[in-house]
Parts: sequence; structure tokens; C-alpha cells
Amino acid sequence: MLDLSGSPAQSPGPTSPSPGPTTLGLLRGSGHRYRSVRTELRENTLARMASGEIRFPGIVGFDDTVLPQVERALLAGHDIVFLGERGQGKTRLIRTLVGLLDEWTPVIAGCEINDHPYAPVCTRCRLLFAGLGDDTPVAWKHRSERFGEKLATPDTSVGDLIGDVDPVKVAQGRTLGDPETVHYGLIPRTNRGIFSVNELPDLAERIQVSLLNVLEERDIQVRGYILRLPLDLFLIASANPEDYTNRGRIITPLKDRFGAEVRTHYPLRLDDELALIRQEAVLDWKGSPLGAPAVPEHLLEVVARFTRLVRDAPQVDRRSGVSARLSVAAAETVAASAVRRAALTGEDVPTARVVDLTAIVPAVRGKIEFDQLEEGREDEILAHLLRRAVAETFRARLAGTDLTGLQRRFETEGPVETGDLVPAAELLRRVGPVSGLAAILAKLDVDGAEAPGLAAAGLELAMEGLHLNRRLAKEELPGRTVYGT
Repeated sequence: MLDLSGSPAQSPGPTSPSPGPTTLGLLRGSGHRYRSVRTELRENTLARMASGEIRFPGIVGFDDTVLPQVERALLAGHDIVFLGERGQGKTRLIRTLVGLLDEWTPVIAGCEINDHPYAPVCTRCRLLFAGLGDDTPVAWKHRSERFGEKLATPDTSVGDLIGDVDPVKVAQGRTLGDPETVHYGLIPRTNRGIFSVNELPDLAERIQVSLLNVLEERDIQVRGYILRLPLDLFLIASANPEDYTNRGRIITPLKDRFGAEVRTHYPLRLDDELALIRQEAVLDWKGSPLGAPAVPEHLLEVVARFTRLVRDAPQVDRRSGVSARLSVAAAETVAASAVRRAALTGEDVPTARVVDLTAIVPAVRGKIEFDQLEEGREDEILAHLLRRAVAETFRARLAGTDLTGLQRRFETEGPVETGDLVPAAELLRRVGPVSGLAAILAKLDVDGAEAPGLAAAGLELAMEGLHLNRRLAKEELPGRTVYGT
């Protein structure tokens, strides 16, 4: 769903420096067929549909909502604007489209704007073709090199996107009216590829005007030059709905030129939220001397439920949204808390437990925009929602489980102290034998004999669930939690 980490979700880089013919004559002899970018996307999408191959790798939760709209836009050859709150995976989805291009495509060697050997459009390539004919040199570009993007900022200029006069070329003796004195911007340099403008409403209106010809006439104009440069380009933009619909932020003619408007969303189902956390959160800790921390499934479920509760909370500004990065950061924070305990106490296997969940609140507070009326109550609200998430997970995971043995243990033997620096083995020793503990762990898919850390994690969930259901007392102190007081 998201480009949560900002890393490209597209095909790997080139594996061969010269996958095809190296001159125009050899290219013609090979039977190569010229296809526009839109034709490539359409035909390759249809081929993947027919074969059942994955078309948008790494995208979670959009299968029945967003992706069908994207596929229709690709088949229709429409430029797309993605609308969605922050952290909904717009950038990740945009970058996956690169995987639908041909793996390799021929270009005239040395061309700044990737002219196809069969259809040169820039002055330099037309002159080269006129002089060399079938000996015109051909190079090959991998699809990973045919994607460009620009984060729209107020200081973005027309020269950045479209191009400007290159003073160095003028100083070399060329006349100011010579088209070869133009320094091409990002959009023409992505010719025969996909270009993305992220956060389009942040572009100044006079800069937005420069995109009108790109979207409709498919050409560019640079400082009044008599220059018609037809572009073969698939243009995509992203925007926040609040900005996009704010009158005057995006000029009306530009809105009209996008062929498809696609609304993204946060995960609609808990399963999708969990899948997103598993996919994006870095929990393997490669190279760590303590090894990778174990984060039980029930704790990931707590994190997923917490994120969904925050999104629905009336105290949170819904127009701003609650990014999926929140759940990813929360899961990584829980894992880090377990590793910290292991490093300080000498635990063999870092294992996250319920006591580690309290670290989530300060870690994610900055990712949430609260209503102004709630100023000063942010931590209180988040702590309450976290307790609700734990209670919901307890009911979902341990509903119908007999917990009388655990309650009886507190009635007969007194309170148990735990905390973020209490090792799992020590917690199990303090609790001692509990009737029915094996059934609790079985419900959580945990083998307590083989993984004492996971057994302690399951035991803490049961104790916290009893407390939240008012069946067990609890006292919280800095760094310590006492159950059964």
C-alpha cells in the first residue's frame, strides 16, 4: 500500500549492459516493434492479467478498491492523479507502475531525452539520423531508468520541470535561438517513461500552467523558442484531498486534463493492517549481536488495532490522516524495547511483551494531529486507545479460555511485579506454576517449553486482559507494573 519507507518498489536495475542491437540497421533487422509508453503499459498489463502474474508487487489492501481503477486507467491510456491522506501508499503504488514497462527499450545513443531510433524528435538526433542513417548508434535503457519524479515545492521552477536556456552552450558560440541551447528539465529527460509529480497542489499556479501542454498537446515550450518537442510520456500526480479540492490550489484546466482520479485509503480490514506491518516493519535486525527480536503475533495485532482506533478517534484531525507509518514505527519501537531489555539484563532471545507497548505512546505522538481542544491531553488519549487495543486483542485471542487458574494464583500467592527490565525467565519464576497456562499459550500459538520469552509474553497478555476486564488489580509505577495488588 504505501511508500512507507520511501524506497522504490520497482524492478531491479540493469543486469546486462547491451541486451540488443547497437545500430539502427541491426535494430530494424531484428524485427523490433516501436510502441509508445501507453501502449507498453496497456499491452503488458493485459499480458500479466492473462497469465495471472502479480501486477503491483508490495501493494496491500487495494485489491478490490484502488487497483481495479488503476488498471482501467492504464488500459484507457489516461494520466492519473492519486488522491489520499498521508501514508496511504501513493508513492509506492506509483513506483510499481515502472514494472509494467518493457524491461529494455532502445534509444539513440547519447540522446538527452531518450529518443526512439525509429522516431527521433530532438534536433541533435534528427541531424544524427540524417548523417548516419542505419549506422545511427543505439543504446538500451532498463525500465528502472525510465522513471522520474519531483516532489513539488513552492520554489520549483519551470526550468526544473520543463527546461531553460543553457548559458554554457550559448557561451560556446551557439546563437540564442538555437534549440540546442536548451537545457532540458526533468519531464523531457523522462521522455518515453513515467514521470510523477508528488504533492501537486504545492506547485505555484504559474508553474502548474507549464504542465498544460504536457498533458494535452504532449509537447513542451521553453522561453518562447520555436520548439515543438512531442513527448511520449505517462504523467502521474499525487495530492492530499484537502489540498486538491481547496479552490485555487490546483488550476481548473490542469484538473481537467488528468484522465483518471483515483482515491486511495487506509487498510479497510485488520488483516490488511497486519500484513502491512509485517511487510514494512524492520524486525529482523540483521547483524545485531543479540539476534532478531521476537515480536509475537498478538502484539502486532495490538499495534494494528491501536492504529485503527487512533484513525477513528474523534479527538484526532481526520483531514490530516494517520499514516500507516505509525503502525510500522510502533512495531519497530516495541521490538527495540525488547532488545534494550535483553541488552541490559542478559536475556538470550529478545522477546517483546505487553510491558513494551507503553513505549509506543511517546514514539508516535508526533505523527498525529490532534484537535486543538485536546491540547495537553495527547498522551492520555493515546494511552487510553492503547488499552482499548489490548482489550480487543485479548477478547479476540483468548475469548472462551478458562483463566480461573491464573486468577486463583493471585488470590492464593499474592501480587507479581513485572516491568520493561524484568527478563522473561524471571517473570515466569515469579508467577510459578499456573493451572491452565498451557491452554492459554495454545490459544496464542505459543510453545512455552521451547520459547520461554513467548510464554512470558502470552502470560502478560492474559494478566493485562484480566485487569482490563476488571478481574485483576494492577498498579503502575515508573518502569514497573504490579499485578494483583
